[in-house]
Amino acid sequence: MAEIDAATVKKLRDMTNVSMMECKRALVEANGDIEKANKILRERGIAVATKKASRTANQGLIASATSANGTIASLIEVNCETDFVARNSKFQEFVAELAAKACNTDTPMAEAVKDQIVAKIAEIGENVILKRNIRYVGTKPGIVQAYIHQGAKVGVLVELNCTKPETSASSVLIELAKDLTLHVAAAMPRYLKPEEVPADVLASEKEIYAKQVEGKPAQIVEKIVEGKVRKFYEDVCFINQMFVKEQKTSITELLAQKSKELNDTLSIPRFARFQLGE
Repeated sequence: MAEIDAATVKKLRDMTNVSMMECKRALVEANGDIEKANKILRERGIAVATKKASRTANQGLIASATSANGTIASLIEVNCETDFVARNSKFQEFVAELAAKACNTDTPMAEAVKDQIVAKIAEIGENVILKRNIRYVGTKPGIVQAYIHQGAKVGVLVELNCTKPETSASSVLIELAKDLTLHVAAAMPRYLKPEEVPADVLASEKEIYAKQVEGKPAQIVEKIVEGKVRKFYEDVCFINQMFVKEQKTSITELLAQKSKELNDTLSIPRFARFQLGE
């Protein structure tokens, strides 16, 4: 039997993140061959992952990464079983690495990073799931802003466009983008604008409003329903909502104010909001 020294065990540990004890066991089984030991640990990791795949993973983290020029940003949700693991610094580093990878793809990443997930399951002894990932790539002048709320249970992406390239570097624009992500985190809009509300959702809302005023004359019912629909849009559509930091100003009015201040035209083409477990 080959003698297994501490340096070899540490090398395998650095390669796999598996505990020193498990690394030593694998090296003993592989007669000191580090590549064989690595394979043994991977196979064990797959077995562990298969066993734990049915276990509920409703804790975890929302994370993001942003390119140096601020035109690409990602948002991901990674689930684990306990908040204890979610608060672990190594798990947080792992999720941050996945968020950086998410800046390079528009497709679901779970299969592409399966080996890393399996290794992490073997390391921590909990089920881990990469639930979802998206990225925004800005195609016009402007900025893609990410925000992770304290506790990493809520994350937001907002793309804010302008028409002049020089506006992209403006501190006013950058501050506005940050404010908009904070707004989305707090106000939880479901749609960007009224035109995006699905027809069946709007029809259902109108039906509810009409039933609330049954028995009134038709023209009065119509006006009441129209008013309630406007309020519905203010509740669920980003650009119709009242800005959380200035409740008398809508997001549309805020964009108009900042457009005038910057002598440019600002617009929000899209946003995303992830909440852990939703």
